[in-house]
Amino acid sequence: MTIFDLLGIDFVQTALIAAAVLGLVAGVLGPFIVTRRMAFAVHGTSELAFTGGAAALLLGIGVGYGALAGSIIAAVLLGVLSRRESDRDSVIGAILAFGLGMGILMLALYKGRTKNKFGLLTGQIVGVDSTDLKLLVVSSIAVLAVLAFIYRPLFFASVDPDVAISRGVPVRWLSIVFAVLVGVATALSVQVVGALLVLALMITPAAAAMRITASPLRATLLSVLFAETAAVGGILLSLQPGLPVSALVTAVSFVIYLVCRGIGAVRRRSA
Repeated sequence: MTIFDLLGIDFVQTALIAAAVLGLVAGVLGPFIVTRRMAFAVHGTSELAFTGGAAALLLGIGVGYGALAGSIIAAVLLGVLSRRESDRDSVIGAILAFGLGMGILMLALYKGRTKNKFGLLTGQIVGVDSTDLKLLVVSSIAVLAVLAFIYRPLFFASVDPDVAISRGVPVRWLSIVFAVLVGVATALSVQVVGALLVLALMITPAAAAMRITASPLRATLLSVLFAETAAVGGILLSLQPGLPVSALVTAVSFVIYLVCRGIGAVRRRSA
């Protein structure tokens, strides 16, 4: 089959729409995640999303719902337990280890197809059906709406939290709300790139964008562009050879990062 024949298949079209939606959400959230130094938190959240997905498999319900529940629980735990920045890494490490251990236990108890187990770790875009797509779209709209509502105080709190606190900005609550938004976005990304590779969409595009611009607006626009390129491009590249989608998504994302890092280095030398 040619690439055009493959594009006419329903599940491929569903996968491309899902990837485009994820690229938008991940690209918008990414600069905040990088600015707030939450890359490790995203990884920890993805482990609880993996645990929730494994529990959903075991209980016979939708994996997307389980991953969403697991990631929200993880986000709330991270927000509540890591009140001091010095505690953040240890709290994330504890939650990450617990989530991964429970997820492995649940997969061991699951008697269904092995492919479903593997897909939770590395992604399985063919498993995104119309029901999952609806959940993804509705959740993404909710995430973007809440982010738009808290954007200004969140940006202030992310850039200079001490001054924000002195000005009466509810930094603590903003951190918890943002952690939940990241948790939802992470859960949505798990089905595309898997729990182990979710950073390819949530972190790498934003890190690449912030290498070549200091403008928050341009960084967000570039982050969305890079995330869309990685997500949609990874799927398109995987169709003809039949290679794993997650591997190509991460490869495209990392190439973009290397190029941007090189551009940033050249600019600094010229300056």
